Amino acid sequence: MAQSCLALAVCVLLVHGGAARIAEAASYNVGNSAGWDISADFPSWLDGKSFFVGDTLVFQYSKYHTLSEVDEAGYRNCSTANAVLSSSDGNTTVALTAPGDRYFVCGNELHCLGGMRLHVPVSEPASPGGAGATPASPGGGGALSPGAGDAGVPTLDLGGSHRVTVGPAVATWLCIIAATLFVW
Repeated sequence: MAQSCLALAVCVLLVHGGAARIAEAASYNVGNSAGWDISADFPSWLDGKSFFVGDTLVFQYSKYHTLSEVDEAGYRNCSTANAVLSSSDGNTTVALTAPGDRYFVCGNELHCLGGMRLHVPVSEPASPGGAGATPASPGGGGALSPGAGDAGVPTLDLGGSHRVTVGPAVATWLCIIAATLFVW
């Protein structure tokens, strides 16, 4: 009996201490260390990333570049004629506030045509009572990559977004199982 009470107490501490977490917003340095630059490989940078409402994109770039958010036609044609955002300050943060496709290009048409453009699909975040982790990309196994994170911090890549959600229902069931095991 004392062991089951101890197990239950540990479970309560885990749940209230932070074991059950909901997805948190992420901040991405676009292009990692290359930044928003013609030398960056944006298709590779996008690979394996998932973007959600609440995340932010940080574009860091030199005076030779600009940042414009455009519609899909502007993205395909490297045109900033109908840009909804234009910036040239070298450090632009863009909040992803709604689901849908976002398109970014360098205002220098030659740079855009050379690959300096980015299509970011934004999804709704997982619900707090969700069934577990964010879905992994096909064929994606987990890998620990030291220093490979956006901020140089080691991350655990689960094949999709770096978010892991353990809902309260999952934590509750784990506690019930733990308490049952200690009773036997």
